[in-house]
Amino acid sequence: MRRAVNDLLGAYDKLIMDPVHGGIPLYRHEIQVIDHPLFQRLRNICQNDILSLVFPGATHSRFLHSIGVMHVGTRMFRAMIDAYLRERQLSEQTELSLNQLDAIDYLAKIIRLGCLLHDSGHSSFSHQFTQARRIRELMSRPERFRELWRGEDFSRYHAEEPEELEHEHYSVRVAHEVLSSVDLEAAGLYVEDIIGIMETTQVTPSDTFCRHAHTFLAFIAGDQTLAESKGDQEVPEMVMGLLSSIVSGEIDADRADYMLRDGFHSSVTIGGFNLDHLLSNLRFGWDVSEPWMGLAITQKGLGALEDFVYSRYQMYRKVYGHKTALGFDWLLREAINEVLEDPESFEWIDTCLSDMSFFAELTDSFFWEAFRKVARKQPKSYSFLIVNRVKLKHLDTRENLSKAEIQNHSNWLAGELGLSADDVVTCTMKARFSNIQDNFNGIKVLKKDPITRKRSLKKITDVSAFFSKFEDGTIIHFYRQPDVAAAPDLTR
Repeated sequence: MRRAVNDLLGAYDKLIMDPVHGGIPLYRHEIQVIDHPLFQRLRNICQNDILSLVFPGATHSRFLHSIGVMHVGTRMFRAMIDAYLRERQLSEQTELSLNQLDAIDYLAKIIRLGCLLHDSGHSSFSHQFTQARRIRELMSRPERFRELWRGEDFSRYHAEEPEELEHEHYSVRVAHEVLSSVDLEAAGLYVEDIIGIMETTQVTPSDTFCRHAHTFLAFIAGDQTLAESKGDQEVPEMVMGLLSSIVSGEIDADRADYMLRDGFHSSVTIGGFNLDHLLSNLRFGWDVSEPWMGLAITQKGLGALEDFVYSRYQMYRKVYGHKTALGFDWLLREAINEVLEDPESFEWIDTCLSDMSFFAELTDSFFWEAFRKVARKQPKSYSFLIVNRVKLKHLDTRENLSKAEIQNHSNWLAGELGLSADDVVTCTMKARFSNIQDNFNGIKVLKKDPITRKRSLKKITDVSAFFSKFEDGTIIHFYRQPDVAAAPDLTR
């Protein structure tokens, strides 16, 4: 028998202090996950690639972000449980059976580990790494996926081989490696249930998960709802969909943590929102006719949700899309390509991307040393520019231009400034916000009938016009191509 009651009451084995959330409790099996070398490597991967060259405080790591996501995911789930119990007690006495406690505890621990490992496959410099041309070529190489899973059965998590690997595929591979070394049996957990709520996966949940899913749905929605479901497998799929939306959805623990964390460390206020107010208005939603089980929000909580969305929109425009930051991102990608020109570095990175025994070596620190090595040998190089923080000369900024319009504007700038067409480079950041309306329709609003006082689920865009105001935002910065041959020689 697991320690369900003690764990739900807040018993923990260790407390880690976080500058954003304060004390974060950890269970024994989570400590084992965090202590694994493949998770410890996240200490040496910056959350925001090289954003610290513009916002000096933004040096925080993927390591602490991942722990923060676990904490927020736990708070989301428990807030919905608390709200359910609080509302039920207004009309009737609700007593939890040991089976119900056990189910809630199991699902809570699944969420915690799914959140903890959701970004474990990020390589050096996070998203910028996979956007470098030569890295994309490496990750797109035929047989790369099978090399990565050599000796292991990937069919437990992936229905088919992906044509091109993304960091989410590496997160699944890392999670499998880490969880295989942890005593999950002592915690009463199953690896397929944890990895099943991570992105890109499709799993058959364990019998234990299926049993707890039925108990949970009957507890939340009632036995009648359970009887209306179309089959035994439908209920676990609905519950797994709910857990997945907490790990990676439109209102997910990942976004909630990185917005608060990035805003805090960047010393800006635009990423802030009231997490407590948002969580206090989250509810479980379900509709067996679809079938669907996911997040719902009360009508009075729409303001908190709108703040959440608008804060993310502003962070993309004002921080992540900052003209100097995107210029450094461009230099970073060129410097990574430069490093891979060295056969020894190319072979080593290729090995790290295909063998979990060496993947832990792929950190920011490796590349910074590689940049310095190139810069020493070639003072007039992209690596020299990035090491010495030599900024690209910014020429102009435009929004929402087509490819043809971008090219035309580049040519116009070159002509006006007496440059050749190749002397103007562009950096484009796409912030996908036009799909907010569609994606947020997956989150229902609990609207109260003024006569019967009963609540019903409504599409969010039927209740609020706020979400229909967003469009895809494309920010295009134009820069002068750095004359690498003429770069200042700071070694003298």
